Amino acid sequence: MTHEIVKVIREIYKTNNFIPLHEPRFDHLEKKYLLQTIESGFVSSAGKQVTEFENRIKKYIGVKHAIAVTNGTSALHVALGSIGANQNTEVITQSLTFVATCNAISYCNASPVFVDVSKDTMGMCPVSLSNFLEEKCEVRDDGKCWNKLTNKKIVACVPMHTYGFPVALDELKKVCSKFMIPIIEDAAESLGSLYKNKHAGTIGKISTLSFNGNKIITTGGGGMILTNDDLLSNKMRHITTTAKIKHEWLFEHDVVGYNYRLPNLNASLGLAQLEKIDLFVKNKRQIAKIYQDWGSNKYKFFTEPSNTRSNYWLNVIISNDVNERNYLLKVTNDSKIMTRPAWTPMHKLKMFNSYYCHDLKNTMWYFDRIVNLPSSVNLDIL
Repeated sequence: MTHEIVKVIREIYKTNNFIPLHEPRFDHLEKKYLLQTIESGFVSSAGKQVTEFENRIKKYIGVKHAIAVTNGTSALHVALGSIGANQNTEVITQSLTFVATCNAISYCNASPVFVDVSKDTMGMCPVSLSNFLEEKCEVRDDGKCWNKLTNKKIVACVPMHTYGFPVALDELKKVCSKFMIPIIEDAAESLGSLYKNKHAGTIGKISTLSFNGNKIITTGGGGMILTNDDLLSNKMRHITTTAKIKHEWLFEHDVVGYNYRLPNLNASLGLAQLEKIDLFVKNKRQIAKIYQDWGSNKYKFFTEPSNTRSNYWLNVIISNDVNERNYLLKVTNDSKIMTRPAWTPMHKLKMFNSYYCHDLKNTMWYFDRIVNLPSSVNLDIL
């Protein structure tokens, strides 16, 4: 049965060569836009393509503000810093996530707190979050949530839309509202995914995207900060441009800032890619259906939760146990087909294993079973 999936993957991608997990798709449009930018001479962070890319992302997703930055990690770093994450604070997140989520928390010198994921979404579990907050935390007279054990303020909750599958945002928002905690959506993998007909990245106080080379659209390297908050938007845009005060010629800076603005060259690539986002989402959902139709009697595929539309950034098999997971990984990789397990949970990494964990049984259950399958766009099957 495991060897059959090698045949199916090769039939989808129509090649006997190495098949990566997720690679970008380019054509003449990217070349055209890149050449126009090169010829303009504006290839760094000054240029109209950056602004145009921000505007088009805003329109596509439906948010008021979008700030283009160098990558998804820098987007999270600035988002967390803007709401006061520092050495005296904690940020709640899930352990089943890519390391960038926790790296960004660490850049702010804040402490992560790990709650469990849900079996239904693979993302943050509202019940686990609620149990942690009810047992360990309280809202004090300052209107902020505090951890009673550490006496640290909890400044944010960062759920991640794992592999492009939206989390239970309404339930998480209800819990966080009760405890006065803002949500920052890590939407790095979920561009094009919908939650109750709203784009992932529109529910949190701030949200972040990634345009890394392996995402559904890419700028080579790049990210975006999204928000509907005018004051936060102004603050984050200022910080990402070295906190430079506008002046005709003087170089004045009022706080320590970051050189995080997305270069114009990358933005031009993003503009070309964004024109194809609907086609890419449609195609990736077709590929997911091919996998599911073929393997429904052989494997358990993770499918989009109810009231959502997933971009199926990565297709996921849920193995019966860790042994089946490892066997499937070995057979496919030995056949020059890239498959991968879930990321090692954050609480298992030496940098983060001393931080508080709240009952992570689902996290470990998924870690022992997840296998990601090749999921690149393949327009030949349209």
